[in-house]
Amino acid sequence: MADYDIAVIGGGINGVGVARDAAGRGLKVLLVEQGDLASGTSSASTKLVHGGLRYLEQWAFRLVRESLAERETLLKQAPHLVRPIRIVLPVQKGARRPWLLRAGLYLYDWLAHGSVLPGSSDLDLNMSLAGGPLRRTYIAGFEYSDCTVDDARLVIANALDAAERGAKVMTRTRCVRVERGDEWSLVLNSHGKREVVTARVLVNATGPWTALFSEMVVRQKKKAPVRLVKGSHIVVRKLFEHNRAYIFQNADRRVVFAIPFEQDYTLIGTTDNDFVGDLAAVAPTRDEIIYLCDAVSMYFRDLVSIGDVVWAFAGVRPLYDNGKNAAQDTTRDHVLKIDAGYQRSPLVNLYGGKLTTYRRVAEEIVDKIAKYFVPSQRWTADATLPGGDLGGDTIDQYSAQARERWPFLDELHLNRLVAAYGSRIERILGTADKIEDLGADLGQTLTAAEVRYLMQHEWAETADDVLWRRSKLGLKFTKPQKEALAQFMARGAGAPAAA
Repeated sequence: MADYDIAVIGGGINGVGVARDAAGRGLKVLLVEQGDLASGTSSASTKLVHGGLRYLEQWAFRLVRESLAERETLLKQAPHLVRPIRIVLPVQKGARRPWLLRAGLYLYDWLAHGSVLPGSSDLDLNMSLAGGPLRRTYIAGFEYSDCTVDDARLVIANALDAAERGAKVMTRTRCVRVERGDEWSLVLNSHGKREVVTARVLVNATGPWTALFSEMVVRQKKKAPVRLVKGSHIVVRKLFEHNRAYIFQNADRRVVFAIPFEQDYTLIGTTDNDFVGDLAAVAPTRDEIIYLCDAVSMYFRDLVSIGDVVWAFAGVRPLYDNGKNAAQDTTRDHVLKIDAGYQRSPLVNLYGGKLTTYRRVAEEIVDKIAKYFVPSQRWTADATLPGGDLGGDTIDQYSAQARERWPFLDELHLNRLVAAYGSRIERILGTADKIEDLGADLGQTLTAAEVRYLMQHEWAETADDVLWRRSKLGLKFTKPQKEALAQFMARGAGAPAAA
């Protein structure tokens, strides 16, 4: 009898989604991630849960409709991580014509029928606050609704739920070899130790590593149909005071977003360039950074230059290769390939997909492999994610109650904790009635109590895990503060989660 029903390789959003869904259906699940959770593409997105307005030009109506439906689901399941935002689309001469934009937005609204978010509207940029930061040549535009998301914390929330439902989550663990028979035998290297486990089904959800894993570990002979496309982003100091985002049409017909980010910053992205290189060292090039600076400088009165960039990051999207010539025209839809021959344990390869639809993708995968086990019911559509159960309150109402309960926290500190942990801030703050009860102040509102929680329950092992994936405090931490945090964690402030 196999150790596990299903072994999922890859701790990005799709891998943790599959692990969560399968564990909730009563399957015995192993999740293996070679680095930290969300350490690849899943923490390098544009931080949006959205339908994909520009996908309408590719006639991808089903993908847009499903994405909009998932936007509503995630907004209910994780209101602390997924927040509504209005996005401003200025009309640009020489780009897509106003009637075409208006028609696209009408279709977007129609596909989102029943949404709790307001529909699109025309915008007079001379009369709106949204026009303030823009060049005076932009006098008309539109605005519509979508959502922002803390992408890395969405991954963590799914992993937490999977672990609490019985899944074993192993980070910093490489699956270096597999052998296939009537069950899978997996050779794992975890924190310097070798382990062999067995599973009935293997799911390859390794994202950009899908082709490499198929070729080098599974030793499949057929080349995986994966196209690697790099998306780069930059972060600059806040470019506008209001809470809307912008979507700009670029001269090459791509679109670039400018989104409020972490209170004091603006996130700008993304690019679409084919990627060839080391997946362990993905970073924006100087030309990509200049491209993004130039793209938004066409619209904002204050020019953005490379010297304004305080952080730049990039992720590689593992798109299904459908033969399109342009990277931006490659489908964002997912494709599943299931290999299950006679007396051969099933193998599931996942190609493509997007952050917004991860739950549906996971549900589809578990549906397809459920026939190998006792039939079980779908459940994730109606289940909140950890921290998302606010007792019927809105996020603002919950924040107000938390402010009354822990009045010693300043507003910035409290809002950051609520945005990251939702109702689970109680697990960090507990019965504390003064700031000193939270232990050492490690800088920028980060306390010893929070770090211990992250190490004990959220698989954080390094300072980068805490500063860039469990939070974005890396934007504000000084070098001495980073070194002090690393020393604090090395002294054994906590231990990695063992769930």
